[in-house]
Amino acid sequence: MKRSTTTRRTWYHTDLLRAIGKCLPKRGLPLQVADERVRWTPRLLATAAVLLGWVAGPTLAECFAAAREVLVGLYPTRRRPGKTLAGFLRTLSRQSGRWLSVVVASLRQRTETASGRRWRTGPYVVLAADGSRVECPMTRSNERGLGCAGRQKTVPQVFVTCLYHVATGLLWGWSRGRGDASERGQLQGVLGELPPWTLLLMDAGFPGYTLLRSLQRRGHEFIVRVGGNVTLLRKLGWSLRQDGQTVSLWPQQHRRTAPLTLRLVTVRAKGRRVYLLTSVREPHRLSDRQVATLYGQRWGVEVLYRTLKRTLEHHRLRSDTPARAQVELDWYLAGLWMLGLMTRQAQGSRCAKHWSPAKALSAVRLAMRCLNRPRRRGGLHAALRRARADTYVRLRPKASRHYARKKREHPPGRPRIRTATKAEVAAAQKLKQPHLVN
Repeated sequence: MKRSTTTRRTWYHTDLLRAIGKCLPKRGLPLQVADERVRWTPRLLATAAVLLGWVAGPTLAECFAAAREVLVGLYPTRRRPGKTLAGFLRTLSRQSGRWLSVVVASLRQRTETASGRRWRTGPYVVLAADGSRVECPMTRSNERGLGCAGRQKTVPQVFVTCLYHVATGLLWGWSRGRGDASERGQLQGVLGELPPWTLLLMDAGFPGYTLLRSLQRRGHEFIVRVGGNVTLLRKLGWSLRQDGQTVSLWPQQHRRTAPLTLRLVTVRAKGRRVYLLTSVREPHRLSDRQVATLYGQRWGVEVLYRTLKRTLEHHRLRSDTPARAQVELDWYLAGLWMLGLMTRQAQGSRCAKHWSPAKALSAVRLAMRCLNRPRRRGGLHAALRRARADTYVRLRPKASRHYARKKREHPPGRPRIRTATKAEVAAAQKLKQPHLVN
């Protein structure tokens, strides 16, 4: 059947191309280049890398073949891209850093636009941060370059720390490295990417003096859970405000710099006490109840990792070298971000429900399979608009009663809280001299 100009808008081909085009930049990622010998132009390369994260298949070669077939269908009038997986991976590894930064900048701009009034919660942009490990093949190169962390007899891993926009359920950025990397150190490296007036939600793995001090010096606020590995001081005398919630974080190795004066909020969750530190010390700006509610929304970043590893089936990377494994993970995360952004753009900024990754992925895969078929029931746009999370109340627990490999980690305990000694009060008062405070 010959495709006419008047009926072109009724094809899945047009829907998918338009949805992807709304996420990629209009400039800076060219579809054509002057050198006619180049088969993987920047836009084709980036689009293929994203499609590679959406298709399903037992091997990377089969996923690449399926992604390339979709790419050819999206750009039928352009020169065909390369056919070999090796050539694609070689080109992607060489050019990924340059073009990924262009794509991420575009995704951030469009995420803020698609969020509308939900971009800020009160005066803050509320982001959550958390880290996770992704397994890699047990090649000698991966074992040497990535290392093995975590449980005994584990495989090489890539450690990634993500920033997650709580109100929309979309990514904002990430940092990745060796499997034995520190999530606190990775987060320290991406602080410059936080938008102005960020309120960062973090779990008990992040309360380090250096990280929290860097956040405050950049003008951001935070809510972080603390446990038994943290010592807090009362009545240090550093701040004029000394109520029952005022505490100071001043580790012994940082006594030459000013202490952090924070607010300790204690809430009950599932029969346990949860201890939260926040830099917002005034309750009229952020009440205890709001602190507890916002911290509870941090769970969305855990769901994000489950989506990456289970819904998109990327719990194990397939590259045999450390550099390619990290590039592979970069574009899988970019594809997940783009999938969510496409869904949010279809639903509009007024939609209060979180988007459903499983329904969105099903809609996109249908469009990829049916590129040359007429769309049904409104096509991809309507399917993404319907991809919303369920609102039913679960009556039974979702987890299996006897799951053999389930990790049962002990929750963080109570932080060590004590009254500052006279020597500590005197040392703090001495630091108040302007020429001694770093």
